[in-house]
Amino acid sequence: MLKLYIGNKNYSSWSMRPWVLLRQAGIEFEEVQLRFDSFSGDSDFKRRLGGLAPAGKVPLLVDGDFAVWDSLAIAEYLAEKFPDLHLWPRDVRARARARSICAEMHSGFGALRSACGMNIEARLPEVGAIVWRDNAGVRADVGRLVTMWQELLAQHGGPMLFGEFGIADAYFAPVVMRFKTYVLPAPAVITAWMDRVCALPGVKAWIDAALAEHDFIEFEEPYRLAR
Repeated sequence: MLKLYIGNKNYSSWSMRPWVLLRQAGIEFEEVQLRFDSFSGDSDFKRRLGGLAPAGKVPLLVDGDFAVWDSLAIAEYLAEKFPDLHLWPRDVRARARARSICAEMHSGFGALRSACGMNIEARLPEVGAIVWRDNAGVRADVGRLVTMWQELLAQHGGPMLFGEFGIADAYFAPVVMRFKTYVLPAPAVITAWMDRVCALPGVKAWIDAALAEHDFIEFEEPYRLAR
């Protein structure tokens, strides 16, 4: 059976992507959760990853004696291992576009990532309002995301970005969590799509588990004090 190593569900946006993809696609896997105690070389997190992950990060997918790290590489591996599931769109141009936007997410949107870290349990509209007012980079990132999503939904007719659920929807699920936590502005069509994403069984299962963790990690909490 496939084994997926992940971090805290409340905070680990990169872990969320392959976990949701596996769960929503109905692919059986074993979950191994490693708590974010710290990322120093002598941390329990790094020790438990041991020699499994050369990059020393999650997510990490282990298939027998073979390991795949990096969320996009994991998505590609799963698409090739389970071709009948059509995790990428069936049409060649749609497939190329889906790969393009996932790669853009993978390497871009740094302002949004930095200012609005994933924190599913929190609701921080006041922080979001200040960030929106003061951070032009976040406004630019949100504008690009909204335009991208609107175009794809209009072109493919929904309910997901490319019609059926696929890698792209799993890849942007953590961004949806950021929009929700910080109450970032979005038009009604995008709000409706985000609600559909949150209602997907795979996404809902991740959210429910994140809410059940009750594990406050100070270095992941730039806006709140420990309760």
